[in-house]
Amino acid sequence: MKPAYAFFAVCVGALLATIAIQPARGAAQGDSQGRRNILFILMDDMRYDTMSCMNHPFMKTPNMDRLASSGVRFRNAFVTTSLCSPSRASFLTGIYAHRHGVFDNRTRLDPKLPTYPQLLQQAGYRTAFFGKWHMGDETDQPQPGFDHWASFKGQGNYVKNSFNINGQHRQIDGYVTDVITDMAVDWIKANRDKPFLAVVHHKAVHAMFIPAERHRDLYADVKIALPPSSLDTPENYFRRPRWVREQRDSWHGINDAYYKEISLDQFIRDYCRALQAADDSVGKLIDTLEQLGLRESTLIVFTSDNGFLFGEHGLIDKRCMYEESIRIPMIMSCPSLYKGGQVLDPMVLNIDVAPTFVEAAGLPVPGEMQGRSFLQLPNDPNMPWRKSFLYEYFWEVDYPETPTVLGVRTDRYKYMEYQGVWDANELYDLQDDPQELHNRISTSRRKVVTPDPEYAKVYEDLRKELRDLTAKLGCRDWPTWKK
Repeated sequence: MKPAYAFFAVCVGALLATIAIQPARGAAQGDSQGRRNILFILMDDMRYDTMSCMNHPFMKTPNMDRLASSGVRFRNAFVTTSLCSPSRASFLTGIYAHRHGVFDNRTRLDPKLPTYPQLLQQAGYRTAFFGKWHMGDETDQPQPGFDHWASFKGQGNYVKNSFNINGQHRQIDGYVTDVITDMAVDWIKANRDKPFLAVVHHKAVHAMFIPAERHRDLYADVKIALPPSSLDTPENYFRRPRWVREQRDSWHGINDAYYKEISLDQFIRDYCRALQAADDSVGKLIDTLEQLGLRESTLIVFTSDNGFLFGEHGLIDKRCMYEESIRIPMIMSCPSLYKGGQVLDPMVLNIDVAPTFVEAAGLPVPGEMQGRSFLQLPNDPNMPWRKSFLYEYFWEVDYPETPTVLGVRTDRYKYMEYQGVWDANELYDLQDDPQELHNRISTSRRKVVTPDPEYAKVYEDLRKELRDLTAKLGCRDWPTWKK
């Protein structure tokens, strides 16, 4: 049952009309009401480590690196559900999937749910959306909260798209990453005289990857190395759930990836090539803000809707709770607010972005948002912050290979419980085992779970933390027999 938002939604208008909006703490160089310009760049399926500033073995991303060097890179950024539509809904609303109700890529986000674009629009911002919406399956219709809209149906195409621009369809033949960028640049130039929110959602780097013509031959001589956990060995599958090994031979496994339409080597190479246009996009957007004299005071956040597996544990894609699936890049830059080149360790989540933008606009963060603003985190290292977070993924009829999982991650440990299957759960010590090769619990055929002796207390603590988080956050799928 979805939460009742009626009272909150009714009150938002009255609240904004009656309160004196105070500048967010540290919101220097915003307008007279503390409202600073915001540029949000969301990638699709971008791994956290596919940037040269993350020491990628061969990729060069000078503009992403440039953004990181001018601001803050969050080393530990995660999604609460590693799937496109649920994660995008969480970015917009600041709440978990079990609250906003978008459990898969077909479900439409309830237009009655408050989102950060709606709140900023009501506060006087000019707001615009460019690119991939991808909630409600094929819809490209303008969505609440945006004054300007430019999107396409479903996944769209890398080349040649029919864009819905404010209700009118227009065929555009260019490379989609460049087209989205150019639209955003033109709109920013035309709306620079008033606080603005520009939301740029790229199609890249969703499969099947088609690089821009200028990047077609990049990395041709690079040797692609697969992760050690990709090997089909008894050691890799020791204590691993059965569904993981079985998925190896599925659409989302390395033995039958996308029905063998492409080799894994070529798959990774084209992924990296397609990402290069996105790096160009970041550079063009930064250049535009600099030319307009807005770079210093504009808050830029760059991230992705989820991570992506490149053969880890025999898998590709996302959905599961392994690190490569749930970790995302997260860069925040605003030179008038932050010293450049910072790298922070606190765990930030996709649900934290909405409250961060609301605070950056000088507005009070609604109590209904389950995330927390990290706007002040770079300047306040002693700010109390989360020690753990809940992860949830709900089984999909279209992709039944991955079961429902509820899990908890701390700064050192990760615990995963699978629902609806007779299978092993998993516990990892990420400090000693960052590649998640050694499950610290064994599960018998009678579902008897036995942790390694040195992890017995960790196991019990994490089980309790998972119960506490699901209760606190109202996760409706926590089974009663576990309570």
